[in-house]
Amino acid sequence: MNGFVKVAAAAPVTEVANCTENIRRIEALMRIVDQQGVQIIVFPELCITGYTCMDLFMQQMLLEKAEDALLQLVEKTKELNPLCAVGMPLAAENKLFNTAVVFRKGRILGIVPKTFIPNYKEFQEMRWFSSGNKLQSDTIRIGNDMYPFGTDLLFSAKRFDCVHPSDTNPPPCDVAKNGGHPENNLTNEIVIGIELCEDLWSPVPPSSRQAMQGANIILNLSASNEIIGKNSYLRSLIAQQSARCMTGYVYAAAGFGESGTDMVFTGKGFIAENGSILSESERFNMDDKLVINDINIDYLQHDRLVNTGFTTPSQYEQAAKTRRISFDVAPYKGKFDRHIDPHPFVPSKGDMLKERCEEIFNIQTFGLIKRIGHIHTKSAVVGISGGLDSTLALMVSVRAFDMLNIPRKNILGVTMPGFGTTGRTYKNAVSLIEQLGVSFREISIKDACTQHFKDIGHDGETPDTTYENTQARERTQILMDLANMTNGLVIGTGDLSELALGWATFNGDHMSMYGVNAGIPKTLVRYLVEWSANNLSDKKTQKTLLDIANTPVSPELIPANADDTISQKTEDLVGPYELHDFFLYHFMRYGAPPEKILFLTKQAFGKKYEIPEIRKWLHTFLRRFFSQQFKRNCLPDGPKVGSICLSPRGDWRMPSDASSHLWLQDTP
Repeated sequence: MNGFVKVAAAAPVTEVANCTENIRRIEALMRIVDQQGVQIIVFPELCITGYTCMDLFMQQMLLEKAEDALLQLVEKTKELNPLCAVGMPLAAENKLFNTAVVFRKGRILGIVPKTFIPNYKEFQEMRWFSSGNKLQSDTIRIGNDMYPFGTDLLFSAKRFDCVHPSDTNPPPCDVAKNGGHPENNLTNEIVIGIELCEDLWSPVPPSSRQAMQGANIILNLSASNEIIGKNSYLRSLIAQQSARCMTGYVYAAAGFGESGTDMVFTGKGFIAENGSILSESERFNMDDKLVINDINIDYLQHDRLVNTGFTTPSQYEQAAKTRRISFDVAPYKGKFDRHIDPHPFVPSKGDMLKERCEEIFNIQTFGLIKRIGHIHTKSAVVGISGGLDSTLALMVSVRAFDMLNIPRKNILGVTMPGFGTTGRTYKNAVSLIEQLGVSFREISIKDACTQHFKDIGHDGETPDTTYENTQARERTQILMDLANMTNGLVIGTGDLSELALGWATFNGDHMSMYGVNAGIPKTLVRYLVEWSANNLSDKKTQKTLLDIANTPVSPELIPANADDTISQKTEDLVGPYELHDFFLYHFMRYGAPPEKILFLTKQAFGKKYEIPEIRKWLHTFLRRFFSQQFKRNCLPDGPKVGSICLSPRGDWRMPSDASSHLWLQDTP
């Protein structure tokens, strides 16, 4: 569904060496996840026998019972939909292997042996198991049949939402060697790689090779006991590997019930995607563990397309043999388990928000410091409206001048009242300039604009585009001329959201000598102003900043209401900025099509916005984004802050005349 695959990590309570009880619990969890629409599930390492059997692994009875139990499990679950990976010991070539057995719908698809066998004090697996790295055979017998066996196996399926209705049943176990595949189009595939526990901890995990060969979901069958600090390290290791490989990563570790002779196991489960932990299980309880979430295959594929590490031929592609085993994935069903952040540009609350705001503010500041030093100026000019954007630009300028030991008086804060300026914004603009100790200048633009209206034959009353843009351009002219007079730098105030929508007057507020806010979306600007209020300001300035943060966003180019309140609210005209920032993030960061953006928006905002309203504003976003590229193609310099930037010199290169037809057609 919309490029998502529903996965699960399960850790049943284990009874060591009791294969019958262990498969009963595995089956029960498989039935639970089948009801919830899970398409892929992974269980822990050696879960059929238990991980801590030690020398019992050399008992023929245990190995035979484990094999019988596996075949019973496969048969009993043949009506269930999930692809399943379970761990068990298997003997072949006069050796014992720690393996992952992958099966679905009553059919074993393949077996992957562990590559890196630990020999630590507590994990002396070399006493029992051999590495699967140097096998003589590529098949193994289980029961009466032979199955694909090796570390070179990948399991691939067409995504159900990409499969033509008449082609929903590809061969369940079609092995293609040397990377070949009937339809080798990764955009339409789920490709699963398998590694076991210690494999992840090795310098070059098998999942790295598997990712380069096409795997976009990695399943890890693990044991991993509990010791102080290990869980946080493991958590970061999983997140990092999923980021490095640009994969989904599903990890299941041995559950409660494993032998407590010298170790404690709690059944850890993690689901990660491209550096983010989506879900993790609770530790330290005595129940079966189960975590479920949705992995976004489309977004993983997008990142691989734009990452040169995946577009450049690698040693893995040139050397390693790969066998792909085809299977048919179940249709997506059940509730959507993934949390979609409605404000993807805004960090989580608490310490993370404070830390991230400081980092962003410093990036802006250091960008400005570099430009000031390069042009050898000690003066700056900032137009202050009493709104969010100009406030942030002024705070960044003050911080830069303080760090350079240049007097704040060398910053000229200019307020330019016009036809729509309200008392609230005017008062806040003047107060902020005075409280920060920068130089103050007030220049009304009313007379100059009135004269201009006469010169061009405008009635000066009709609040049309000319009426608004005249004011914006007059303000920019004043700032530029003042900068010339002071040998200074005009600091731009426009933000990323305005650039995306083209919500700026061409050669008016669109232009500056350095745009410090160019990489900051509107939803984040407010948080940065609030952070400045709480961390960089005295009590008086804090009060002013917080009032500015609570002022409705407006260009104030239309006369105010009779009660001196803002009549022209930007979000009434172009739509809520939180929606536009959400659209921008998914459109730019992942190349998401409108249909998917619509789905994600509904998931993120719930009942706050209905589908017709979301569709309306998404249509507005797409129409404006395409039609206003000509403004972005001549943007002044400004620092890149996050993963999304609209600079025509770097992150976003788009022809000004590109058609939006295909995208608008996808949002009927």
